[in-house]
Amino acid sequence: MQSHTTVLNGSRSENNAPVREKPTTSKLSGNAANGDTEALDVQKNRPNPNLSETDKEVIRLVGQHLCSLGLQKSSDVLMQESGCKLEHSAASKFREQIMCGCWAKVDTTLIEMKPLLKHQRHLQKMRYHIMEQKFLELLEDGKLLDALTCLRNQITPLRIYVNKVHQLSSLLMITNPKDLQKAANWEGKGHKSRAKLLEKLQGYLPISVMMPPNRLKTLLTQALVYQQSKCVFHNSSQQPEYTSYSLLVDHSCLRCRTRNFPSVTTQVLSDHCDEVWFCCFSHDGSMLATGSKDSCVIIWDVNPVTHQLVHARSLSGHTYGVGYLVWSPDDTHIIACGTEESSELWIWNAKTGELRTKMNNSAEDSLSCCCWTPDGKKYVTGGTKGQFYQCDLDGNILDSWEGVRVQSLACLPDNKTVLSADTQQRIRAYNFEDMSDYNVIKEDHPVMSFSLSSDGHLVLLNVATQGVHLWDIDDQILVRKYQGVVQGFYTIFSSFGGAADEYIASGSEDNKVYIWHRSKELPIETLCGHSKTVNCVSWNKAIPSMLASVSDDGTIRIWGPQESQDEDSENEENLNCEEV
Repeated sequence: MQSHTTVLNGSRSENNAPVREKPTTSKLSGNAANGDTEALDVQKNRPNPNLSETDKEVIRLVGQHLCSLGLQKSSDVLMQESGCKLEHSAASKFREQIMCGCWAKVDTTLIEMKPLLKHQRHLQKMRYHIMEQKFLELLEDGKLLDALTCLRNQITPLRIYVNKVHQLSSLLMITNPKDLQKAANWEGKGHKSRAKLLEKLQGYLPISVMMPPNRLKTLLTQALVYQQSKCVFHNSSQQPEYTSYSLLVDHSCLRCRTRNFPSVTTQVLSDHCDEVWFCCFSHDGSMLATGSKDSCVIIWDVNPVTHQLVHARSLSGHTYGVGYLVWSPDDTHIIACGTEESSELWIWNAKTGELRTKMNNSAEDSLSCCCWTPDGKKYVTGGTKGQFYQCDLDGNILDSWEGVRVQSLACLPDNKTVLSADTQQRIRAYNFEDMSDYNVIKEDHPVMSFSLSSDGHLVLLNVATQGVHLWDIDDQILVRKYQGVVQGFYTIFSSFGGAADEYIASGSEDNKVYIWHRSKELPIETLCGHSKTVNCVSWNKAIPSMLASVSDDGTIRIWGPQESQDEDSENEENLNCEEV
């Protein structure tokens, strides 16, 4: 009878004796095991042939970011598995020594890194920057003798940057640390100045040796800046922090969630008793001035917290109504002009309500517009009957041009050149220092009004029957024509606005306010509420979410951000910026 043997935990021989299995590779022992393990480690550290150069750079970026978060082990595993090197072994040592101020060790490590430099001549430059930091730190610590030794024995023998070396020697006479930092344009001993030194030294090393610090964070911030530049509702000049936004989707300011864009009426002011022709916010955004056919100027105070306006004071007595207002650069005074029939110009102290000057050169004059020089010491005024004057604050005429018929005025930042829209369908520049003039812009239709951007490079025109045009006055080219606004032969004033003059707003004869992103021809917002022609709009420079408009209906409307809605409603109504 044939016997059957059950084999458990191995096999048996013919004589029923148990036979041990051969050891597997996972149960190595002795020298053989160690050799195989090292071979496996070598295999892991070899570059993965399936990884492109871009893939390797991404892995290094992630590894560096993990290290900055204190996840050193995770970074090591990533480098081992991918076969990539985060940076050269000497680079980590070099960075640590710089940040600790171990200057003797730094020089030794620098010699070790010499073969890795882009150019061998860079070694001397790196040594200079290192020794300069050492010299300044010794001076700040009051170790004058050691600093002098460093200058003589370590910096001067390098024989480079001779002028800088002379400047360093002049610092030996400064004993106060704050005076030293100011004279050397240096942050002082510590993490900040050493980090700047390391960044400077890094420029001499290939990126394969040492990566720029926080490189992933830098790239993410750059991506957010670019995305925000493409977002037509992003009304903020603040540098974005990548930690403040989700990185899983592209940045998008949804309309109803935007807290800094004027889209709804927040206040209606009805203190004027006739058509309101003009409005303008003060430069600091704390006041709004409005002028009306009722011959009155009203100064409104802006609450910095609630953004509500209250009637502060009235300035009355203007015979022909108030059609133009302009704040002095320091917001202390405001000039009020009348219509084309008015020969008077009034300068008020806006904060006290006292009349500073009433100018009336001739009863036949027309003083319907004006502008201040940037230094606030003079102003320029004129009108369509051919008067064009430069005056001091007491109303004395300093210079004049004969026969220039002026529609609108603005002074360039150079404090001497005045732009004028005249009755010949052009913008012309007048220099009151050498009394020269030249053409800047020529339109095919009458220029009813214009406004200048904050930097003085762009000008925004309201052109009869054509609408709103944007011109570059440096290159003298038409940048863009904006669509939507209804502009006949009424004088309507538009305005640059937003956090960085990225937006344009204008009144319209169809009773609406139109808002454009400067890069878009079609309006991104149309504001309804007025019942008659909107004559003027003004954007608050200090509060980019606040816009004012005035109308023939006798009201002033303040526009601000839309209040938050419930999430379901937002999901239905929000518009992605790319769809605008």
